[in-house]
Amino acid sequence: MWARLKSSLRKSELLDGAGADATGTQAGGYSSDTSVRVAVRARPLVAKERASGAKSCILTEEGRGRVTVGQDRVFTFDHVFGAAAKQEQVYRHCVQPLVEGCFAGYNATVFAYGQTGSGKTHTMGTSGEVAGAEEEEQGITPRVIRQLFEGIEAQQENRHCLVRIMFLEIHNEEVKDLLHPDTPARSIAIRETSDGQIIIAGAQDVPAESQQEAIRLLEIGSLSRATGSTLMNEQSSRSHAIFSLVLEQQPPDGSPGDLVTAKFHLVDLAGSERAKKTGAAGKQLKESVGINAGLLALGNVISALGDPKKRPSHVPYRDSKLTRLLQDSLGGNSRTLMVACVTTADMYLEESLNTLKYANRARDIKNKPKINRERAGLTQGIQGDMQQLQVQLVQRQLAEPGLALSPALLYGDLTPWAGDSIMLGMLIDVANGKVPAEELSLMSGGASALKQQLSQAQQHSLDQQLQIQR
Repeated sequence: MWARLKSSLRKSELLDGAGADATGTQAGGYSSDTSVRVAVRARPLVAKERASGAKSCILTEEGRGRVTVGQDRVFTFDHVFGAAAKQEQVYRHCVQPLVEGCFAGYNATVFAYGQTGSGKTHTMGTSGEVAGAEEEEQGITPRVIRQLFEGIEAQQENRHCLVRIMFLEIHNEEVKDLLHPDTPARSIAIRETSDGQIIIAGAQDVPAESQQEAIRLLEIGSLSRATGSTLMNEQSSRSHAIFSLVLEQQPPDGSPGDLVTAKFHLVDLAGSERAKKTGAAGKQLKESVGINAGLLALGNVISALGDPKKRPSHVPYRDSKLTRLLQDSLGGNSRTLMVACVTTADMYLEESLNTLKYANRARDIKNKPKINRERAGLTQGIQGDMQQLQVQLVQRQLAEPGLALSPALLYGDLTPWAGDSIMLGMLIDVANGKVPAEELSLMSGGASALKQQLSQAQQHSLDQQLQIQR
């Protein structure tokens, strides 16, 4: 079994670079070193702004990708959309190619940034009732869902597809599961695997078999999101929201082929705020401080990644929950689009200018997207071997009641250790009776250290199992 595990892990490593040719060019015309792309969307003046005498201070040139703020501040971006731009236009030019890339196995991220009230949630389409909205008013997220399931239906004879959905929010620096609001925030933790992937332990994803099911999950999560009213926005988002879809494609039963997986993150960031303008106080002021702290940390990450002089140095991903969740999307394995939303009102000229500066720095970030592909049956084989190993450990524990094996080894998830050849070797030798359990405890730092390596969610599940056994 140990030989099979090592062989399987080696095959997985060899497949990590799949998808690029000798020149580094990948499917879809993207190079293997792809910059974060930035789109700017300008919101028209609203009635309240017009009533207060506000004038437009932003000129957009969609054909040239240029934005002029005031008299002489000019910026150039990948896409620019003026106040008259429609939802479908934004989606078709910016997001549709990212969904097509998901079917090829590329991860994707779209995140909206801007001051509060600049149209981020409207653009992302993550507010209120989605199913009943007019199609032309639907934002990016419901359109991604529709295109994804239309693509699945078009290839259902050739590929078996599974879609899983997770909807999280970061509120006051706590990660919450919007699809399972009863889950305590303290049981959700952000973990990083040995190969650099970010996983959310304790939050649950939900399978969706149809477009209607996915839209329903989007609506359920949106209704659970923290919102409030401020002087600048009657329905202000008080949290950062991340709606994630995972697409798994594999050959029909018995057919040869690879397992292809892609993640699509749709991020609606809470707007940057100034308490003087929003009138925030008490609870809202605390929320505002948390929102701005997360955005400041995001800005520091963007600066570190975008500045060629800083790029080799430390990137402060761990400064906030938001930057930890976006670690794959900024500088990692993802095709990423930032939508910078600005208002054209001159009373917010400074805020709009700061947003555009922020977005301009993001264009210099280099990602390294790759196709996420594994041999069909490879993952299942590793998991099967790990489960077999765990059965052997349980059998030995039952045969020798005094054996000092951690409950985490018996009931926890051992798969995260699949890449740790030394630890796995020790586990297998203990299971086969070749090594005393005490040596394993010394090597791992004891049973308590083993428990800490498991996620909080797994530990919670373990405690429940142990209670049942008692």
